[in-house]
Amino acid sequence: METSRFIVSTSPHIRDPITTRKIMCQVIAALAPVTLYSVVIHGIHALYVIASSIAGAMLGELGVQKARRLPVTIDDCSALLTGLLLALTLPPRVPWWIALVAGMVATVLGKQVFGGLGHNLFNPALVGRAVAFVSWAAYMTAGYVKSASIGIAGTAAHRAIEKAVDVAGGATPLAAMKIVYDPSLSPVGPSGVPRGIQASSYYKPLLLANPWGCLGEVSALLLILGGVYLVATRVIDWRIPVIYLGTVAVLTALTGRDPLFYTLAGGLLLGAFFMATDYTTSPLAPRGKVVYALGLGLVTWLLRFWSNNPEGVMFAILFMNGLVPIIDRYIMPRTSGTAPRAKAAGGPCCATSSTWACAPSWSARWRRRGWA
Repeated sequence: METSRFIVSTSPHIRDPITTRKIMCQVIAALAPVTLYSVVIHGIHALYVIASSIAGAMLGELGVQKARRLPVTIDDCSALLTGLLLALTLPPRVPWWIALVAGMVATVLGKQVFGGLGHNLFNPALVGRAVAFVSWAAYMTAGYVKSASIGIAGTAAHRAIEKAVDVAGGATPLAAMKIVYDPSLSPVGPSGVPRGIQASSYYKPLLLANPWGCLGEVSALLLILGGVYLVATRVIDWRIPVIYLGTVAVLTALTGRDPLFYTLAGGLLLGAFFMATDYTTSPLAPRGKVVYALGLGLVTWLLRFWSNNPEGVMFAILFMNGLVPIIDRYIMPRTSGTAPRAKAAGGPCCATSSTWACAPSWSARWRRRGWA
């Protein structure tokens, strides 16, 4: 009699031909246009930042895997993508050594200490940026460039709104607009705030050639096209970026601000399409993704308008990353093949007007939830 052989293994039991390497390469391809354009806008120093960030991320991952005698997984391109995403969140004039250290922190503290790819709780690239932001705040805030002297961005439209950015210390349009709405925040006093500067003045520069802000903010149009490519190829779920952006836009409009400007400006598009959608740090269930995206939009809106930080995307994503296990625990789809819970069958107990007579005892409820 022939005996069957059963192979017992851990999940996943159903495998897909799409590999981790292929997914990472698709995301890198979606980021390639905005990465190259950032070098065109910001010059050779942007290339140093990108190369240093990627090198730090790969060295950090390689070092930990060698030290722990684990299989080296540099060829899956996950460390490369982490370094690239981190670089796009950094100012173009930040010192190369900060980008290098931030890259190492991203893969070591953001991923490897949790057990490697697929086990990390927080987005690794944002962990690296958060450490750099807290540790070298002066470098991170002074690493932005003046627009008037930068190649393709040195147009009359850019020079016309350069004054508003200068008032904010050469920072991002979000910081400049925060001062325009609240002149008391100006470092040179309310009298130094330029008149006539409106959020609509930034539309064209933000879409086509934005020399202010981080490397990944040079063109909102390229970020949108890259995000649409990922959604169309089903690399990411449309729910997170669409609901995230929509929530920020609606809440911004209710606050009396320009929703289009606050959607295009800052790192919102980069975070919505390329960071909030990370498989490991986002919920599994569709309903969970909706709750997650709504939370992202709410926290970003609160931080942008009621904190000292004019951005808020980084901390919003990290905060919601920490809530993903709770979202997954309480918002999960019904197990495949099971039917909805049937109503209690009619009988003497349920036919009466007393509902408490049919309800399970408190001890039974505790046992069901694992409390007793």
